Amino acid sequence: MIRWRWLWRRDVDGETADSGRAAPRTRPTSRAPLSAAPFPLPASRAPHSATRPPAVPPEVLKQVKLLELRTRGLVNSLFSGEYRSVFKGQGMEFSEVREYQPGDEVRSIDWNVTARMQRPYVKRYIEERELTVMLAVDVSGSERFGTRRRFKSELASELAAVLAMSAIRNNDRVGALMFTDRIEHVVPPRKGRRHALRLIRDLLGFEPAGRGTDIPAATDYLIKMLGHKAIIFLVSDFLSSGIERPLKLLAQRHDLVAVTVEDPSERTLPDVGLVRLVDPETGETLDVDTSDARVRAQFDATVSEDADRRRHLLRRLAIDEIAVRTDSGIMEPLLRFFRTREMRIGRR
Repeated sequence: MIRWRWLWRRDVDGETADSGRAAPRTRPTSRAPLSAAPFPLPASRAPHSATRPPAVPPEVLKQVKLLELRTRGLVNSLFSGEYRSVFKGQGMEFSEVREYQPGDEVRSIDWNVTARMQRPYVKRYIEERELTVMLAVDVSGSERFGTRRRFKSELASELAAVLAMSAIRNNDRVGALMFTDRIEHVVPPRKGRRHALRLIRDLLGFEPAGRGTDIPAATDYLIKMLGHKAIIFLVSDFLSSGIERPLKLLAQRHDLVAVTVEDPSERTLPDVGLVRLVDPETGETLDVDTSDARVRAQFDATVSEDADRRRHLLRRLAIDEIAVRTDSGIMEPLLRFFRTREMRIGRR
């Protein structure tokens, strides 16, 4: 598992130069209002909160509005049908009793009403459409990185916004859980556009207290929080150990989808001489000579092994994966996911 990021490089002539790593972007220092946890947790696991939530900075509100406008068009034009056909209701609810018509299922005959009316009647049911969608978003230090169009955290927020607006458009409940090495912030599932905008605002403006990643703690919290089956999108770079059993337990209880967020520079180590790498979650630094071909080959091999191990794990646990990158959009990966799952449902 590799979390190292460029801090600086030394060129051949000895001059220290910027490595090309995206500089830390300034984020609003104020935190978004926090909701109470659905159940009490120990202090080490309880969502981080402020005693008096400050006002939301204007720049965050502006980002929310822009993101809503961008995602609304995406949802309306692309995902309206796909979302509804892929995510079915969790059961059937009674609709009415009507007189039997040729072609009706014999098994649906209501024998009590039939005996009373002296002619056959059938029960009709409709799908219980209401769903709960939960967005579990990793906001650890490794997510605040990006060398292309945006940070991984910004890409995660945009994807979460599209999923939230899709859920609201279909009258489903949507909530969010933000985590690092602790549970940072919880938005309980609710309906409505205002609730979805509040969720997007929190994703954009929240400043986490932790820097590490603890996926097992997040999955444990979700299992205890959600009493009924839900659709959970786990958005992370999955740079965390000991995740197989927690993911297996969560996938047994809920419809779990893994959303992997990556930056292209995390896959290869370029030949740029001496560089100092930093672990964004621990602050540990490491000096590496990238001009050494053996070092680059070992780095590439380790990254490929980690990616293959994650893919095989998700496939073994029957967990769908959506892979998104900072150098491309979210439209194609989402459409691919929806259409692949729709085809799989159609074959059943």
